[in-house]
Amino acid sequence: MGKKQQLIALDMGIDTHQEPVVYMRNDCHICLAEGLKASSRVLVISDGQHIIATLNVVEQHVLPVQHIGFSSVALQRLGVESGASVQVKHAPVVSSTSAVRKKIYGHELSESDIRSIVVDIRDHHYSDIEITSFLCACAGNNLNSAEIVSLTRMMVESGKCLSWPKHKNVFDKHCVGGLPGNRTTPLVVAIVSAAGLIIPKNSSRAITSPAGTADTMEVLMKVELDLPEIQAVVDKTGACLVWGGAVNLSPIDEILIRIESALNLDGEGQLIASVLSKKIAAGSTHVLIDIPVGGTAKIRTLADAERLADLFMEVGTTLGLEMRCVISDGSHPIGRGIGPAEEARDVLAVLQRIEQAPQDLRLRALTLSAQLLDFANGYGLDVALQIATEILDSGQAWQQFQRIVDAQGRASKIPKANHHTIEYAKRDGCVRSIDNRRLARLAKLAGAPKEQGAGIRLHIDVGDKIVKGMPLFTLFTDTLGQRDYALGYFHDNRDLFEIGV
Repeated sequence: MGKKQQLIALDMGIDTHQEPVVYMRNDCHICLAEGLKASSRVLVISDGQHIIATLNVVEQHVLPVQHIGFSSVALQRLGVESGASVQVKHAPVVSSTSAVRKKIYGHELSESDIRSIVVDIRDHHYSDIEITSFLCACAGNNLNSAEIVSLTRMMVESGKCLSWPKHKNVFDKHCVGGLPGNRTTPLVVAIVSAAGLIIPKNSSRAITSPAGTADTMEVLMKVELDLPEIQAVVDKTGACLVWGGAVNLSPIDEILIRIESALNLDGEGQLIASVLSKKIAAGSTHVLIDIPVGGTAKIRTLADAERLADLFMEVGTTLGLEMRCVISDGSHPIGRGIGPAEEARDVLAVLQRIEQAPQDLRLRALTLSAQLLDFANGYGLDVALQIATEILDSGQAWQQFQRIVDAQGRASKIPKANHHTIEYAKRDGCVRSIDNRRLARLAKLAGAPKEQGAGIRLHIDVGDKIVKGMPLFTLFTDTLGQRDYALGYFHDNRDLFEIGV
């Protein structure tokens, strides 16, 4: 490499999340010679390693002559430090983007089309804009069952897989989401693993919600385990509660989730592929899907829920899974806490059989546990519910949960937010409804899930009679700015609590 082709790497200390970005001066000789412009995709090479990055062009005073700036993730992926010599070229043409355009125009993608897209996204050949194009083209029920099967299969093949040769049947459950506070997974895992089922639960972080299962469990235990650690925990306890993104199970899913979260988008086909790819990669054989339905839930109508259930069944069965889908009530939030720390408090309250524990969360967890126990043993739902209830009420589930926490590694104390504000009812009446979507939005504006202590604790539920001055909820925030931002939203949306006579 001649000196004229070399630039000196400089760490800009800029967090561009997971998209590699490099920065070059507007008078850089390479920019001028190669015709590179802002937003160009460039190939950066150093010592036999390379990355594809997005180019930002900066004014001359920002960088010294002969230097190229790196965002944090770009420097990390290339594996160099400031001062290293690098070479910059036009990025090679990514041919799979033609398949994305094919989908944008409404055509069906072949398995080879989907494979090429998945491989290029996995290998970081796509910019965030190109990933967004793919997700938007697939949203709105634009993937048929064959395409979803191919996407799921390719997502599994893109990463590592767990196997459980000692166990014939391995169980999992997943809720498609849309209900704030609906943290049933840790309860179900504790109950059914105490009954002897093997359930290595790997979960996602939040996409469009104020907390995912992994976000909530991280308040209580270590969730970023490697594959040998997961296998050791499951061998010891029969279960785990880990973040799937930490172990490269369906790694492309974590890339897509990052963009979906920014777009507040969770398309049907991508949802199914995301869920089932993780289940297959985790070595599951039997999967229970919970589909809540409600006017302000993710799934709005019974017809939509039945269609989604049919697709889950078709795709899962095609890929060799035993499937069961449950359509449940999604008309209002579950539990009282919304946000990682507050949801963790609810989980502990149910497990410890505290009198004030949210009964709707308890009942929902028992119902889903009964479904899994019946799925495994054919008890019938009534008998399975009795067994699940006895395991919870006797303290066996709490003991089992503590075994899982100890095996994975306990976290420190549950974090507390710096500020809390109570909002009160403005008049007498009855709580007719609570808007799931706007309530989730309120908790996110408060800082959840990024700030573990941020969120909401509800003091009322649908059907409650209230009087003027009664507390509606407590808002938890880490900063006064977040508090004011969230409260401003609430004051413009007080009708998210419908209070009638």
